[in-house]
Amino acid sequence: MAPSIPDRSTPDSLVDDFGRVHRDLRISVTDRCNFRCTYCMPAEGMPWLPRDELLTYEELTRVARVCVERFGFDGIRLTGGEPTVRAHLPVLVGKLAALDVDLAITTNGATLRLVAHDLAAAGLRRINVSCDSLRPERFAEITKRDELARVLDGVDAAIEAGLAPVKMNVVVMRGVNDDEIVDFAIYGRERGVVVRFIEFMPLDAQGAWTNDQVVSQAEIVATIDAVFPLEGVGPTERGSAPADRWRYRDGGGEVGVIPSVTQAFCESCDRVRLTAEGMLRHCLFATRELDLRSPLRAGASDDDLADAIRAEVGAKWAGHQINQVHFIRPSRSMSQIGG
Repeated sequence: MAPSIPDRSTPDSLVDDFGRVHRDLRISVTDRCNFRCTYCMPAEGMPWLPRDELLTYEELTRVARVCVERFGFDGIRLTGGEPTVRAHLPVLVGKLAALDVDLAITTNGATLRLVAHDLAAAGLRRINVSCDSLRPERFAEITKRDELARVLDGVDAAIEAGLAPVKMNVVVMRGVNDDEIVDFAIYGRERGVVVRFIEFMPLDAQGAWTNDQVVSQAEIVATIDAVFPLEGVGPTERGSAPADRWRYRDGGGEVGVIPSVTQAFCESCDRVRLTAEGMLRHCLFATRELDLRSPLRAGASDDDLADAIRAEVGAKWAGHQINQVHFIRPSRSMSQIGG
């Protein structure tokens, strides 16, 4: 009896050995950045990828299309480096928006005023702006750039362009910016921005991360709750999203925390990542990568790509095991991997 031919008209779920269904693709469009945030990359001496090693917009879109059509992916987020430094980004947004997915971007916001309306017109719907201090001198110390005013103006530009929700990502580092937690809560309440605090993770280029620099989710929530009482949002509303969420009891919006270190959410992770040069990573902390650029440029079929992706994600590990003695740091920093 001849083997049955798989039905390619409906997507198959992309499931790993732990039963997790993957539906979220993070695409890094560049390793370059106009900031030098201390927890992400060194201040100087970062070797950039040659431009011909970056996946083209057509190649990025093809990988995304395979994930959407073959595996039912319904979310795509563009990251970097800093995605807005890559030329003609709205062109890529338009190509991906045609896949009819929840399309978002994470940016540092410094050049957002120049492109926010074009990104929205191309089909972008949601945006996260990274900002780790509301104090100009401290912001410049963290990023090595005096650009806070432009970042906050970029947030305003995103709101004006109709992107919703606009979120602000804040990496909280003990002794660096943990005294600004309430300041960020006030900013989010006043501007209608959802602030998401992120526990400091061991992805800094210098390799200087230590656990005592981590401000835990419990501490962050307690700090805000003491000023603006909070109530938790149930897990059914969270789904597979990385952030735990709380509402302000007075109706002033909500706040989130991504507890990657103290309360890892690996058991519900539904994400895979594609680096700017075409390496597929099944985890932010993965110690292995799958080269998709070579088969893409060698004429691989969609079936070939889908089979390779399925095999790689099928081997995904249970979790990153930060704080365990056998934890292994990734060999690449955050800017090289993509958030």
